[in-house]
Amino acid sequence: MEERHDYIIVGAGAAGLSLAYHLVEAGVEGRVLLLERAPKTANDRTWCFWEAEEGPFEAVVARRWHHLWFYGQRGAQRLSIAPYAYKMIRARDFYAFMERWLAGRSGVLLRYGEVEAMGEDGEGPWVVQEGRRYRGRWVFTSLYHPPSKNPRYHYLLQHFKGWVVRTPTPAFDPEAATFMDFRLEQRDAVRFGYVLPFDARTALVEYTLFSPALLPPEAYDQGLRGYLEGVLGLGRYEVLETEFGVIPMTDAPFPRRLSPHILQIGTAGGQTKASTGYTFQRIQAHSRRIAQALRRTGRPFYPEPRWRRHAFMDSVLLHVLERGYCPGVRVFSELFCRNPPARVLRFLDEKTGWLEDLRVMSSVPLPAFARATLGVLWRRWGGG
Repeated sequence: MEERHDYIIVGAGAAGLSLAYHLVEAGVEGRVLLLERAPKTANDRTWCFWEAEEGPFEAVVARRWHHLWFYGQRGAQRLSIAPYAYKMIRARDFYAFMERWLAGRSGVLLRYGEVEAMGEDGEGPWVVQEGRRYRGRWVFTSLYHPPSKNPRYHYLLQHFKGWVVRTPTPAFDPEAATFMDFRLEQRDAVRFGYVLPFDARTALVEYTLFSPALLPPEAYDQGLRGYLEGVLGLGRYEVLETEFGVIPMTDAPFPRRLSPHILQIGTAGGQTKASTGYTFQRIQAHSRRIAQALRRTGRPFYPEPRWRRHAFMDSVLLHVLERGYCPGVRVFSELFCRNPPARVLRFLDEKTGWLEDLRVMSSVPLPAFARATLGVLWRRWGGG
């Protein structure tokens, strides 16, 4: 026997929980069913983003900074990012907040178990979890499957390992996060340190790379130790928590629909920004648009521009990095040295107009980016 719901969300991570939240907050009528493999209680990831005002999850923002450190070819810069704040949400806090929020919503159910199958027939979309079959009007899934390789597109990975460390004496600037620290040997990839200080003695420190392939597991530990000890000069520290992540940096299109009434969300739905890997705020915007469209039309579709110039510029940057036309450290150093920080963040948020876009693009190494622009055009519309 089938159990019927209006909206079925497969995956109760950031994308699935955010969509459920925005459906309810927008006043979308109907029963919502969330399906997840098992309860989420671990601090398995950290989401960071910037915004100028308070957001819907302000209650679980663990830390916020109004300054960012950037270490590039021109040395150290402590940047004011006003009017923005750089915010951090830890996964455990987000999951706990959403668990409390769900408990007060009778129209939203969360059920645990392995999702075994998903599809659509003449009666609409369906999902099977642990042998139990559910049918809905619409199904949204965040289950990620890497896109098939196509020579027209770029396929880099942002991969990192992080330790939450505690030092015996003050070692961190608690009022500023380190956005990118390129004081590392670059070798065959873009490599940088990333530091989120909780206080003067405790911080999440990450060793991050942009490259086509992952490293052997021990190489991340070596990189972290080298950064902590060789760059930050920490002699003694205690490792409290460990975090590892892989984020696709690709301009390949992700199918928004798997069938007429099964849609992809989150990274699976193309909500990770190709050039940076930032996802959390894009998930919120995507979820809001879906909810608003459902309330307005009964369908989760909204108009998108046919020409997405920021996506094209993402492709150009990926081409520069993939082909090695210019070292990543030089690209990002020029970007942050020759632009106000707020403009860079606005550009990365895709909220700049044509004039600001031209100012940003004129600040990066022009020969490399002109060559990459031609390369992207040739890949897409020439010969691949």
